[in-house]
Amino acid sequence: QVQLVESGGGLVQPGGSLRLSCAASGSILSINDMGWYRQAPGKEREPVGRITRSSSTNYADSVKGRFTISRDNTKNTVYLQMNSLEPEDTAVYYCNAKDVMQYDLSTLFEVWGQGTLVTVSA
Repeated sequence: QVQLVESGGGLVQPGGSLRLSCAASGSILSINDMGWYRQAPGKEREPVGRITRSSSTNYADSVKGRFTISRDNTKNTVYLQMNSLEPEDTAVYYCNAKDVMQYDLSTLFEVWGQGTLVTVSA
């Protein structure tokens, strides 16, 4: 069983920073893409950004220049560094992994974390 567990959410003032982590556990041989999504109250879940196994990244326009995604393949962990946070960034942030190859050589198409709440407020 593969699980993704996010951490690092919390309350931060506008202009502040937070770093989210997402650790994948289980019988994992490799993970292709990892990424972050978010869902604000009353809105649909939207992509924040993704990172490939070779660390190529892409970001939503709304977070470009403020958020940075990185990963540590040895720890099966992805990070989201969020700077210059705005109230509009308030949301539950979800970690996502695509094409998770397991030790039995089966591949899970997609795995989601349970989410971590980020609140940006004065």
